[in-house]
Amino acid sequence: MIILQLSGLTKAFGAEEILKGVNLTVQERDRVGLVGSNGSGKTTLLRMLCGELGMDGGQMQAARGLRMGYHSQLDDLSSPLGVYEELKTVFEPLFGMEKRLRELEEQMGGAHAEGDAAFLKLGEEYARLTDRFEEAGGYGWNSRLQGVLTGLGFGKERYGQAVSSLSGGERTRLKLGKLLLSENDLLLLDEPTNHLDLDSTKWLEDYLKAFKGAVLVVSHDRYFLDALCNSIAELSFGRIEQYSGNYTRYLSQRAEVMERRMKEYTLQQKEIEREKRIIAMYRSFNREAAFVKAKSREKRLAKMELKERPVEEHNVFFRFTAGRGTGQDVLLAEGLSKAYGGRTLFEGIDLHIRAGERIALLGPNGIGKTTLLRMLCGLEAPDGGAFRLGSGVQIGYYDQQQQGLHMEKTVLDEIWDEFPRMEQTEVRNALGLFLFSGDDVFAPVSALSGGERGRVLMTKLMIRQDNFLILDEPTNHLDMDSCEVLENALDDFAGTILTVSHDRYFINRVATKVLVMENGGVTEYLGNYDDYLEKLSILAAQGEEEELPQKTKTAQREEKRLARFAREAAQKQRALLMNVESRIAEREEKMTKIEIELSDPELYKDPGSAQRLNKRYAELKIEIETLYGEWEGLQS
Repeated sequence: MIILQLSGLTKAFGAEEILKGVNLTVQERDRVGLVGSNGSGKTTLLRMLCGELGMDGGQMQAARGLRMGYHSQLDDLSSPLGVYEELKTVFEPLFGMEKRLRELEEQMGGAHAEGDAAFLKLGEEYARLTDRFEEAGGYGWNSRLQGVLTGLGFGKERYGQAVSSLSGGERTRLKLGKLLLSENDLLLLDEPTNHLDLDSTKWLEDYLKAFKGAVLVVSHDRYFLDALCNSIAELSFGRIEQYSGNYTRYLSQRAEVMERRMKEYTLQQKEIEREKRIIAMYRSFNREAAFVKAKSREKRLAKMELKERPVEEHNVFFRFTAGRGTGQDVLLAEGLSKAYGGRTLFEGIDLHIRAGERIALLGPNGIGKTTLLRMLCGLEAPDGGAFRLGSGVQIGYYDQQQQGLHMEKTVLDEIWDEFPRMEQTEVRNALGLFLFSGDDVFAPVSALSGGERGRVLMTKLMIRQDNFLILDEPTNHLDMDSCEVLENALDDFAGTILTVSHDRYFINRVATKVLVMENGGVTEYLGNYDDYLEKLSILAAQGEEEELPQKTKTAQREEKRLARFAREAAQKQRALLMNVESRIAEREEKMTKIEIELSDPELYKDPGSAQRLNKRYAELKIEIETLYGEWEGLQS
């Protein structure tokens, strides 16, 4: 059943039109991911749905009695209560029902002596209210509350902590908890995984999967969207296109749709040009019959429904290059430790990073992952232990805090001052790859958004050509398309990578090894994030804490062999497609020439020639239809 339907929704701020006719359908139990580039209007749409913003045009139809709950990115929770008591306020309606039930019990005790009629009336109300109380979870509210607090990272020792003393991220998490415990049919969630660690994010995924209502969620966490969503709505150029399936399926479908639309557009343009040539040829005959045919074709051309050229959002495009190679050992560390104010962050950290490895460093918040990266870059001194870099190693560091930027400089000077030997044109060309064009390069760094500053840092990394990239949350502030481009650039990078990231999709794409930081050191797992989870589940099932054996060299060779066959098959299919397209074009050209010949009245003085041309024209038409069938078969 449809619970929410949008038709032609529009919204503008001044002269800027953000939404230009949004259509969207949400069914009960749907989990819809709303995606799009930064600034495309995703948050604006959610605020319109919950009533915070008005619509300029269009219609919104909601199921009768639909209860919607909205979680914003804002840290706007203010309360004099403690953590537990604040969440408990969600159940005030339940407590009101419970109070009324106790009152009815007392009244029923007295009414029985007064007469059966009064007792029956009170008993009917008591039965109705008891049913409502049970349906609303009146007997399980406390376990639900504690489950949500635990899932969002609030242990029992923090139940009494004042809400006012929480950090901004913690208040946002608590606000999310209140929403999850509220009675809603549709949850509107704007970046709900912000401020959550990996364990809390996994808990939220499971909670929302079990939620009885529907979910419309904006998130940059592609792994989260993969795990949760059965539909993806892409907001681009002010309109929405909806796809079935999760995020990975959406990427595949979108690529297919864009390719098909471009092919249809190209074919239609060719058809239009062919018709124009035939019309021009008819007119050149300067005969009345030919003019009639030309006019008829012109009318048919004018009525043709023109296809729009498919356009995608402008995306960053760049690649990382290692300026020179390194030795086999890139980094060796033994017994690294760090403490602040008497509190030990970590100790006993041993690392051996080899050339070409792509390592994701995981661990709970606050264990010191960023501190360890800064230590390896020479920005922090270890309290204990030591490390050394291998021969020829040059480190390129991406700092999630963006402390290496100079706020007072322009974008152009920020790059040029670090690479003074470059010509201004070279600097501007490099910035252009990261979407800084025209006067954008003269904007002060202080005026840039977090995502724009991240692109400045990426520009520096690209120019430096270091062979060991240390990346601290590199996908923070990036939209999804930019994350895809970053992952592609890292795929092609010939050097070594060590990254800290909460982006599980990014880890899956980039990592070939996972290191998990714990209080007693580091545990190593081969493979990406999904491989790491699989090994954890196997170890848990076995009740063991030991590492699983690594893949044999034979198994690794077999995987490489299968991957090579898959690449070769894809290349073969592309070659077949190009061959079919070439044969289609060749036959269409022949058809055009025959049409021109058939339009010449002189041809029909020789009926045999006219008959042969008509027969050949029909054969070409059948051949083209057959080739189009082959082309569609190769696309599937």
